[in-house]
Amino acid sequence: MGERPGRCYSEVRDRAYTRREFMPGVPGLKIAQFDMGDPSGSFDYKLSLIAKEKCQIRHNAIEAARVAANKYLLNKLKTGYHLKIKIYPHHILRENKMATGAGADRVQVGMRLSFGRPIGTAARVKSGDELITLRVSKEHLISAKEALRRAVAKFPTPCSIIVEELKH
Repeated sequence: MGERPGRCYSEVRDRAYTRREFMPGVPGLKIAQFDMGDPSGSFDYKLSLIAKEKCQIRHNAIEAARVAANKYLLNKLKTGYHLKIKIYPHHILRENKMATGAGADRVQVGMRLSFGRPIGTAARVKSGDELITLRVSKEHLISAKEALRRAVAKFPTPCSIIVEELKH
């Protein structure tokens, strides 16, 4: 059985649950790495992806955004950029699985306020939080904007791209 859609978990409801030591069976992170490219290079511009609304972003959405942006940058630039994921999925998502199929409504009513089993993790994001930062040189600015635009499509919140010039 596949995962439920991301819209089921994007709304921030209760307080965050982050205590992994009290909950066995929490799945591992799908995020492969948080830093890509050349972290020690000298760059002219810093682009930031800023969330416009508060939401929860699942770990597989963060990984999808990272892959989309990094793949585009590798194809266009090869080197000469530094991409950093700034959010970490601490919040544990839980789901109370119900019986499905014909006649399931008569068999199972459910349980009120059930705790649920862990199904994944999510990062809680407030409005104005930095999701991703990308540093590039002047000649790669247009490619960097396109890479972040592709990453925005993977997130459940509208985002804006802020461009800052770095002082040397």
